[in-house]
Amino acid sequence: MRRRKAKNRVILPDPKFNDPTVTKFVNNLMYQGKKSTAFDIFYDAIERVSTKTGEPGLEIWRKAVNNVTPNVEVRSRRVGGATFQIPQPIRDSRKESLAMKWMINFSRKRNERSMSEKLAAEIIAASKEEGATFKKKEDTHRMAEANKAFSHFRF
Repeated sequence: MRRRKAKNRVILPDPKFNDPTVTKFVNNLMYQGKKSTAFDIFYDAIERVSTKTGEPGLEIWRKAVNNVTPNVEVRSRRVGGATFQIPQPIRDSRKESLAMKWMINFSRKRNERSMSEKLAAEIIAASKEEGATFKKKEDTHRMAEANKAFSHFRF
């Protein structure tokens, strides 16, 4: 076990929207330390979202992240030789992190040409409560609901 709790790092707000959540998203989007490239991809995706929908892109992105944020997840726990999937509530920082990572991973798997197009399409789909990311959230909640009988094993 850890000796002490890990310190939370201060995340600086992004240069365009002055929002630390955008920086967290871009940090998850980044490959091999190429942060400026990741920022370019994100800003281009936000521009595409605002031109396609006619609404502010950042607001739609926030709505999309909210729509795909899970509330419960299942964790494995061995009880007497059997392994049970136990539903547990998720703390806020992990909720946000999971939503962002899911959105990025599922946009990488899409079939559009560039990453900014993929990300824009996934953001629009998630804001309408559609797409693979929203389905992942629904599946997570469904699994937790199905295993609610084992919640008394919670640790």
